[in-house]
Amino acid sequence: MRFFSITKPGIIFGNLITATGGFFLGSRGDIPVSLLGATLLGMALVVASGCVINNVVDRDIDSLMQRTCDRVLVKGEVSPGIALVYAFFLGLVGFLVLWFGTNPLCVAAAAVGWLVYVGVYTLALKRKSTWGTTLGGISGSVPPVVGYVAITNRLDLGALLLFLILFFWQMPHFYAISIYRLEDFKKAGIPILPVKKGLTYTKWAILAYIVAFTIIAVLPAFFGYAGWPYGVVALAIGLTWLYLAVANWKSDEIRIWARKLFLFSIMNITILCLMMAIK
Repeated sequence: MRFFSITKPGIIFGNLITATGGFFLGSRGDIPVSLLGATLLGMALVVASGCVINNVVDRDIDSLMQRTCDRVLVKGEVSPGIALVYAFFLGLVGFLVLWFGTNPLCVAAAAVGWLVYVGVYTLALKRKSTWGTTLGGISGSVPPVVGYVAITNRLDLGALLLFLILFFWQMPHFYAISIYRLEDFKKAGIPILPVKKGLTYTKWAILAYIVAFTIIAVLPAFFGYAGWPYGVVALAIGLTWLYLAVANWKSDEIRIWARKLFLFSIMNITILCLMMAIK
């Protein structure tokens, strides 16, 4: 159970949902189960590898935050060296599964996501700049592209739209978390947007990203990559998210406001990815 927990199962599950959405969009209704299985298994292992490394690197600041202070590496239940070997093994097997089960373009896309998460976000920017969130968002935008290219074996407008949808979804999603867990991030000294720019600036940033997400989310239907039911649902999701952001804008209970946006973001991306299967 200890080795399972350091892979951050919640993050893996979220990435698999978006990878499945990308696969659905690329399949256009024809879903080869064996290819989908190889894609999801490989992605799960690659994401797990990056998350284990993140846990190793961040164990000092994790000890300062309430939500992470009980993590296995913080408590010393698994040594950093063993965890890194475990991460290497997970990554190696994951990339092998993708190599033999999908195609080289899929492997390359997964590698970009892994390198950005580990190298750019975890090692380079997370503790130094608010750009850590923005550039780190690239890694979270890759899984649907991996799913898409696994079945299409090409990078085209569909892949780009998937990337942008996830990117513009991630920013308000994470900013809502950062407001809700603001005191934790302050204790750890992580330079997230509300710490550096303040709550008002962050709220406006959330609003702007939700508007951008709403516009981009409907484009797969506009360009023929998804059916009109997807387009209707995507528009409804975006407008509802926007309403939740505007409602209670001036409320003093900003943590409650942020938590509602965060919870809705999880629901809306799940629904959106499922709708990508409907043509």
